[in-house]
Amino acid sequence: MNRNASPPGTCDVVIIGGGIVGLATATTLIRRHPSLAVCVVEAESHVAAHQSGHNSGVLHSGIYYKPGSAKAITCRSGKALMEAFCDEHQIAWDRCGKVVVATDAIEAERLNAIAKRAMENGVEYHRIDTDALREIEPSVAGVAALHVPETGIVNYAKVCEAMRQQILRGGGHVVLSFKVKRIETVSSSVAITDSKNQTIHCGRMINCAGLQSDRILRMAGGRPTVKIVPFRGEYYDLVPEREHLCHHLIYPVPDPSFPFLGVHFTRMIDGGVECGPNAVLALSRHGYDWRTLNAADLLETLRYGGFLKLARKHWRTGAGEIHRSLRKTAFVSALQKLIPSIRASDLRPGRAGVRAQAVTPEGELVDDFLIETTEHAIHVLNAPSPAATASLAIGSKIVDCFESGETKSSGI
Repeated sequence: MNRNASPPGTCDVVIIGGGIVGLATATTLIRRHPSLAVCVVEAESHVAAHQSGHNSGVLHSGIYYKPGSAKAITCRSGKALMEAFCDEHQIAWDRCGKVVVATDAIEAERLNAIAKRAMENGVEYHRIDTDALREIEPSVAGVAALHVPETGIVNYAKVCEAMRQQILRGGGHVVLSFKVKRIETVSSSVAITDSKNQTIHCGRMINCAGLQSDRILRMAGGRPTVKIVPFRGEYYDLVPEREHLCHHLIYPVPDPSFPFLGVHFTRMIDGGVECGPNAVLALSRHGYDWRTLNAADLLETLRYGGFLKLARKHWRTGAGEIHRSLRKTAFVSALQKLIPSIRASDLRPGRAGVRAQAVTPEGELVDDFLIETTEHAIHVLNAPSPAATASLAIGSKIVDCFESGETKSSGI
C-alpha cells in the first residue's frame, strides 16, 4: 500500500482533502458503490495534516447543539459509528466523561438551557451540586455542573490512517502531495491539475478541503456564499506531576454569543492533559504560531467585509483572546476559574491547531455544517466541531447528496 501512489489518469470520483471528513466520505462511497473508481487527493505529505490531526481528540456527546440541527443529528449518530469503527480497527478510545462547570449564578442559570438541549438531543447527563462535583473532580471549583458520562476521547490521526488503509483495501486511491492548482469542467468531465501539472479526469468531485474549501469552489468556477477565516487555538500541557488535577474532561459554561467553548481541560487518549484553547486570528491559513505569516492569506481576510463586521462586533472578546495568547499569566487566570490551584509552573507549551471558520458577508460565524452543490461537484464549506466525531455520519450525508444528484446550497 504505497503512501506516495501516482495519481490515476481517470476515475469516477475525486475527493479533495485527506482530512477526516474527506476520508470518511471516501470509505462510505466505496462501501456503498464498490465498482466506482474513487481517488482522494491531499496537498500534504500525509493525511490528517491540519484540523483532523490538530484537535483535542474528543468524542463529543452532542450536548451543546441546537436540537434538529445538522450538528446535533450527525454528532449523535456519528459518535456511535465512530466508536464502532474504532472497535473494528482496534483503535484505542475511552468513554471518560466530562463535567460542564458553572462558576457563578449566571452560569448556573445557563446550565438549564444546556440541560434542556441535552434532553432534547438524547444525551445522558446528570445535574450535580458542589459536593458531587468534588467527588468527580476534587480540584475543580464550581457552584453547579452537568456530568456527561458518555463523552469520550480518541486519537483522530490514528482514525484517519485506518480510514486511509480501508480506502486502499477497497480499491481506492489516496494520492499525497497533490496540491490542486486548476480545475476545469469540460462537458461531463472535471479535470483537476496539481502544482506538478499532473491531471486527474473524473466525472464528479467532492470538495472536503477544509481551510482551502472556499478557494477550491472558486477554482471550480463557483461563487462561495461565505469565506473561510482561519482561527488558531493554542494549548498548554499540564506537567506530568500535576495531571492528577484533571480526572475527566472539564469544560466551562460556554458564552452563548460566541461559538467557541472557552479554555478547558482535556485528558488525551495517549496520555497527558491539554489546557485550552484560545481563539485568535491566524496570520495564515496554516498559521500555527505568531511567526507564520502568509501575506496573501492575511490580506484576503482583512479585506473581507464579513470579517470586518465580525471584528467590530466582537473586538473586546478578540482582544481578550490575543491577550491570553501573548501572556501566559492571562491564560493561567482563565484556567484558574475552573481549577484555582493551577499555577504557571504547572503548564508547558503544547500544540496549536487552526480552525477553518466560515464567515458570512454579514459578519456572522456559520455555526452549522454547510455544503454547496453544483452540477459536477459537492463542496463542504463549513465543518466545525464536532465534525471529527460526526465524520462518518457526515460522510454518509454527503454520499446521499452524491446519489441524489442535488444541485443546490444547503446544510448537510
